[in-house]
Amino acid sequence: MTQPVVDGPVQPHAEDPTQPEPKPGRRATPWREAAAIAAAGMPVGLLWWLLAPSGLNLLTGNPELAAGRNTATWLPRDLVLAGLFLLAGCIAGAVVSGSKHDQPAPGSIILLVLSGALGAVIAWGTGVLSGHWWGAAVDTSANASIAFSLRSYAILAIWPAAIALSIFLQSLFPMPGRAPDAEAGQPPA
Repeated sequence: MTQPVVDGPVQPHAEDPTQPEPKPGRRATPWREAAAIAAAGMPVGLLWWLLAPSGLNLLTGNPELAAGRNTATWLPRDLVLAGLFLLAGCIAGAVVSGSKHDQPAPGSIILLVLSGALGAVIAWGTGVLSGHWWGAAVDTSANASIAFSLRSYAILAIWPAAIALSIFLQSLFPMPGRAPDAEAGQPPA
């Protein structure tokens, strides 16, 4: 017995249980996610100025660390920004990573990582601008780092790297609450 010849691609049946069901409205578009990540740079930069030594110094409250002339404040000031970038990148990566079978496309991942880099630059600029507007006037003739600034520009790579690492780890180890069987409302096999 011979099989009939099929012209064109075979379409799956609508009731085929092996085909995943589309989830309408579950994921935002990559451009919206990228814009939200980049816009998060403004509150992160403001938070950096509020918490860091030689800024408003709410984290330590130590008056000796409030002045930018104290060189002991320069490293903690950069480390506060690094910690904020790591936190923001991990949160952003976890939010956009999706489930094991609903991961962002490679182009979307590149867009999200680039938006993390843009968010880091926006945060840096917001923090420096906050220090310029609301900080005490300082004489930077001895060293530019006396003013509220960033000494290690490599810290700007932490936010996009944390996004990429978070998406990568989520693809390797999906969260139990995001299992594809639980999302579709089907009992596990």
